[in-house]
Amino acid sequence: MSRIGSHCTLYNQQIMRFFNTAGPILPELNYFIPPLERLDRDEIFQLIKQWRYFVLHAPRQTGKTSALLALCDELNATGQYRATYWNVETGQAARENTLTAMRAILSNLAEKAVIDFQDTFVRENLTEFFETAGEHGALRLLLQRWSASDPRPLVLMIDEIDALVGDTLISVLRQLRTGYT
Repeated sequence: MSRIGSHCTLYNQQIMRFFNTAGPILPELNYFIPPLERLDRDEIFQLIKQWRYFVLHAPRQTGKTSALLALCDELNATGQYRATYWNVETGQAARENTLTAMRAILSNLAEKAVIDFQDTFVRENLTEFFETAGEHGALRLLLQRWSASDPRPLVLMIDEIDALVGDTLISVLRQLRTGYT
């Protein structure tokens, strides 16, 4: 069953499919081109196997989020990876207040870990990450320790990074880069 589960059959009605322009596709409701058909899957999987990062860049409403979600599903289905989709847009409202933004962004990641993997490690240690490394190091520390907590590689599909601005954007990017090594 897809991400919307049994909600479509909840009311026991005939589902009328439509073209969605409001967010990720829902296979039970939307007409769609399979999200991974338009990507060079072999190239992306090779990059992931090599522990490299990549950027998926395209205009709004062209299927980037749906493709990232599908990539996570496919990677997780192999059992070789822990892949999660992570939208960092939650930090946008904090603008230049890096501490507030990082708390929102990392809290979102903690909940994604629980939803996607039933993994409470991030949630249980989030306060420690901020106390130990502050807002300019908590993300790096979180990813280092979370990655080490399971032998499978952690793959993050980060969406809406361009929603962050100023010091918050710089802090996220620098922590990802510093922790990448």
